[in-house]
Amino acid sequence: MELRHLQHFVAVAEDQHFTRAAERLMVSQSGLSSSIRALERELQAPLFVRTTRRVTLTAAGRALLGEAERILAQVRSAHDAVAAVQGVLRGSLTLGAEQCIAGVHVATLLAAFRRRHPDVEICLRQAGSGALAEEVAAGRLDLAFAVRTQADTDQLRSVPLTSEPMTVLCHPTHRLATAAVLTPEELGGEDFVDFHPDWGPRLTTDAAFAAAGVHRTVTLEVNDVHSLLELVQEGLGIAVVPRHFSVKREAGGLTALPFKGVMEASYETVAMLPPVDATSPAARALMVLLDAPDERV
Repeated sequence: MELRHLQHFVAVAEDQHFTRAAERLMVSQSGLSSSIRALERELQAPLFVRTTRRVTLTAAGRALLGEAERILAQVRSAHDAVAAVQGVLRGSLTLGAEQCIAGVHVATLLAAFRRRHPDVEICLRQAGSGALAEEVAAGRLDLAFAVRTQADTDQLRSVPLTSEPMTVLCHPTHRLATAAVLTPEELGGEDFVDFHPDWGPRLTTDAAFAAAGVHRTVTLEVNDVHSLLELVQEGLGIAVVPRHFSVKREAGGLTALPFKGVMEASYETVAMLPPVDATSPAARALMVLLDAPDERV
């Protein structure tokens, strides 16, 4: 099994189209098709269902995809490790992050990394914490800054960044605005503004309400912090968010109240990484900068 066969297979799986994958890889479509056929012959199983519009993975293809991505990620790490021994950090750093994650200022950190390692290509993706955990475990991301969603596994480890309580945000004229502290029971009948179910703040809040046995209704679902704050400012709902959201400039004028459930609603942010021996030199260098703020200047 050749590496180029796996590279070609992953590209077709991602694009779901032979022509687009061939263009991205800068190979001929006939050469790409031949490569996939060779891989299928070796594995003695069809990897794609081909139609005139697109291709989709077979069961065998889905089984191969995760392994192929991990193999290719390890090969990239091997190349980067050899370059690092030679005194040059190069290659790529593929990073994932949730929006406005606590415990790290991603833009400042990446700017410092770029100054120290200009030969490393940086790629940043934003997504929910659950999706980011899957991407790191599969080898598609070198690391991610997100909310802890699971215990460590053989493919994923978490380095704690910070932990903070959750806070209720509401309009100053809301009937709950004068409360000293709020519980899930007191909020059960309210309309909520919240993020998509895969996002860290939503996961934390959902867990707190589930633990209390209280149903809540998310009437307005958003995918960015600014929209959430604007909707709460217009009195269209309340939000349960990490405490640092309440000190943002855009949250000016909103009332922030402590939130207390039957379980502690702790918003714990982490750096998600592969196992130590699979962590790329670029990811290790970024973590060094994260742990040493004085090195970022």
